[in-house]
Amino acid sequence: MRAFLAIEPPVEVLDALERIQSDLPVGRAVPVENLHLTLAFLDDQPEDRLEDLHYALEGLRLPSADVSFDGLGTFGGDRPRILFAAVRPAPSLLDLHRLIAAEVRRAGIVLPRETFRPHVTLARLRRDLSQEALVRLQDFLASELQTDIPPFTATSLTLFESDLHPGGARYDALSSYPLV
Repeated sequence: MRAFLAIEPPVEVLDALERIQSDLPVGRAVPVENLHLTLAFLDDQPEDRLEDLHYALEGLRLPSADVSFDGLGTFGGDRPRILFAAVRPAPSLLDLHRLIAAEVRRAGIVLPRETFRPHVTLARLRRDLSQEALVRLQDFLASELQTDIPPFTATSLTLFESDLHPGGARYDALSSYPLV
């Protein structure tokens, strides 16, 4: 089962993100119900391993995390593939990420060795963007430098199943864990 652990933004944040998406000049917007901040991508895992992780997380008192946004950005270098809302790496968020990663590893799940860059993916971009589309994207990013996305305190963490379909991924919440 393909899974990940994430923070779901509150409604007022989703509204602000959706407003940004409505102005996108290029790309395919992520459906608003799929917007999230991934703390750990678990990839494909056997159900029993995810169950072990679930019980471990249920037994923990995980700390809440401050989430505030820091503009928009892209992943993919000269040929961007992802447009995202950047999240400031606040100490409480980084601490939560470290705790989650440690629990995931204790459950026997290997995480990729990559730097945690907190973000919310807003859109997926075609590999073959024209030069004109790249310019429109750059202009959009420049115009959104002062984007106003409200900060929030994350009070829960969700374990999601991710089903890939031709029209995009579908996420189903498997369990939620309070952050205190």
